[in-house]
Amino acid sequence: MTEHAPTTYLLAGGGTAGHVNPLLAVADALRAREPEASVLVLGTKEGLEARLVPERGYELLIVDKVPFPRRPNAAAARFPLVWRRAVAQVRRHIRDRDVDVVVGFGGYASAPAYVAARREGIPYVVHEANARPGLANVLGARRAARVGVTFAGTPLRGGEVVGMPLRREIVELDRAALRDEAATTFGLDASRPVLLVFGGSLGARRLNDTLAESWPAIVGAGWQILHAAGERNELVDSAHPDYRIVPYLDRMDLAFALADAVVARSGAATVSELTALGIPAVYVPYAVGNGEQALNAASAVAAGAARLIPDAEFTPDRVRGEVVPLLADPETLGALRAAAEASAPAARAGTAAVVAQIDEALGRSAR
Repeated sequence: MTEHAPTTYLLAGGGTAGHVNPLLAVADALRAREPEASVLVLGTKEGLEARLVPERGYELLIVDKVPFPRRPNAAAARFPLVWRRAVAQVRRHIRDRDVDVVVGFGGYASAPAYVAARREGIPYVVHEANARPGLANVLGARRAARVGVTFAGTPLRGGEVVGMPLRREIVELDRAALRDEAATTFGLDASRPVLLVFGGSLGARRLNDTLAESWPAIVGAGWQILHAAGERNELVDSAHPDYRIVPYLDRMDLAFALADAVVARSGAATVSELTALGIPAVYVPYAVGNGEQALNAASAVAAGAARLIPDAEFTPDRVRGEVVPLLADPETLGALRAAAEASAPAARAGTAAVVAQIDEALGRSAR
């Protein structure tokens, strides 16, 4: 194995958990295999990265938040100036810290990072989490040394399917070993099946409203429910011992350990994590936005590992008519579980695959 001088990596991204979590997964992998390296993160003061990155022990270098203009207005008129300033900020970071490679995960920090890397003559790698890519990555992919995508069919130039970089806590999760602890934590019975329902940190009104009316049918089919309804939800914990409502899940690993099936939104991270863990799911894609959540779920549905119900159709009657019969049919549910488990090994390899792309961009063989 050829020895290399300590490398300086600059990982750019942020704004949402969908950008920050895969970034941190790659950062952890780089630091674990190359303790002498410098792993830096580029983000904004406003994004989620401003809290999560320092908490994880990484230095956060700041770049101004520069949204691409969507319409002709005063912000659009100022854009060229603030854009040039953001690119200059990143170029200074690259020079001052002797950065060897930039890795972007989308979001406000990535677009100026790609341009700055190109102008400084260093390679950069693009990773796109969603099946429908964001503008920063669409533009960045044109000149990138390597481009990784989570889902097959993602329309990004040069995209190679590498999967989603996942947290080590997910990749290494031993669900069977944690099931008893998880059941005790949430006040449920480890010997009986559990349906996990969640819609993100703020919850999902459609899921909450539908479960409020349909949960007795699920419980009547012999299932317990663990429902993370969001901090702003109007639901209160039910009096029924088989239906547990919590605002949020501090220990998502324990929730996943307990879940025999899941009803959830289909953000890229959710789909990737459930696939990696081999848990069958019913996805209810968020209907607002550019339709990316339905596309995110498409590969799992095509593989037979999940079902999809459009948001507008996720009603109490649909739950009683489709979800409950699914949960009550061991053969059909088992087929979904088997398909999910068959897809799990590939889904767990995302972090290593992105690290390999970084090595390729640097002209190295994978370590």
